[in-house]
Amino acid sequence: MKKRTKLIIITAMVLLLGVTGYLNIMLNNSVSENSQQITTTASYFSTYRSTRESTRDQELLYYDAIISNESSTTDAIANAETLKLALISQMEQELVIEGLIKAKGFEDCIVSILDDNVNAVVKAKELNSSEVAKILAVIQSQLNASLENVTIIPVE
Repeated sequence: MKKRTKLIIITAMVLLLGVTGYLNIMLNNSVSENSQQITTTASYFSTYRSTRESTRDQELLYYDAIISNESSTTDAIANAETLKLALISQMEQELVIEGLIKAKGFEDCIVSILDDNVNAVVKAKELNSSEVAKILAVIQSQLNASLENVTIIPVE
């Protein structure tokens, strides 16, 4: 009877060890997938900001080069100054709108303005009509943009 009891205990322990190992693997895979998705989303926003900043820095350098070049015509200098001021204004508008959208409770967002079009990429799995209305209200209050020129994209 002792041998049978030991055999049952050993079998139960091996079975529990197997179940524990299986659950450990499944939980690690689940955490890894969620971690990878969170990293990808965070990476999207930080990568976009970094790329946008370096592109804008380059544009500003081009305008400054035209403005400071002695061989530039007065028209070229005036045009470069106008474009530089417009870019700076656009950068300020995007920054303000991003901040206001975050203040409405969204974790992160990126706003880009190109001519009359406004794109807002918001960190969210999906957006309900109330959340879209909040974002639109911010954009319209800052830019007076028409609804057909505004695109709101949720990114998880």
